[in-house]
Amino acid sequence: MIICRSASELQRLRDVNQLVGHVLDQLREAVAPGVTTEELDALAEREIRAGGAVPAFKGYKGYPATICASVNEQVVHGIPSPKTVLNDGDIISIDLGAKMAGFFGDSAVTVGVGTIAPRAGELLRVTEESLWKAIDAVRPGARVSDIGHAVQSYVEKFGFSVVREFVGHGIGSELHEEPQIPNYGEPGRGPRLAEGMVLAIEPMVNVGDAGVRVLRDGWTAVTSDKSLSAHFEHTVAVTADGVEVLSLVRAKESHNEGTSVSQAHLR
Repeated sequence: MIICRSASELQRLRDVNQLVGHVLDQLREAVAPGVTTEELDALAEREIRAGGAVPAFKGYKGYPATICASVNEQVVHGIPSPKTVLNDGDIISIDLGAKMAGFFGDSAVTVGVGTIAPRAGELLRVTEESLWKAIDAVRPGARVSDIGHAVQSYVEKFGFSVVREFVGHGIGSELHEEPQIPNYGEPGRGPRLAEGMVLAIEPMVNVGDAGVRVLRDGWTAVTSDKSLSAHFEHTVAVTADGVEVLSLVRAKESHNEGTSVSQAHLR
């Protein structure tokens, strides 16, 4: 069942997603050579709890941490560790969720560590741009598959591939709700979008083949060919005339590898 949220529910979703966005900004700034993913996780949990929320991922189906920290060929669900030290040239995807006042927020960024290779920089740029292409497809009356089609058609122009095994999702009083939102496919299919629907849109894009596999820890997904992977995510609400990006930090620009994201993306 797909739920359309009331104005009061949307405000609570807006509040928790703003907190997630602010904490992600702090994590982005903290990424540097020599930092461990465990240190990033501790920072995230401290700031989420200071903001009056609780980590959404910690304990979810047994997941042991506050963030998912996926480095280089890791696609999603990388478990933070004191043994995982970031090095110059790495890329790290940070996925963060929080729960506050009964509602969930969810967002992700991929960040370069120090100086990264040109192809890695292009991967980050194209993946983030594909997220905004997907968000631009969100409006009342559009179809769920229009979102994934926007991602796939953009990403493949640059020779990258879209992960099939993991998808975006509805979000609200549960972390994962209907509908599922693949990042690929033909347009004009699936449920129609309606005012009040809240969606977590999250392209996962590989430099090489689309295939992934899960490591023995049962969580960490890596590219089958060990190529780099990037992941960006925003939680959005369908409005009467378009979309509101709930996890985009207000009155502030967010920068990643030369890509500027601003209030211009709100409509």
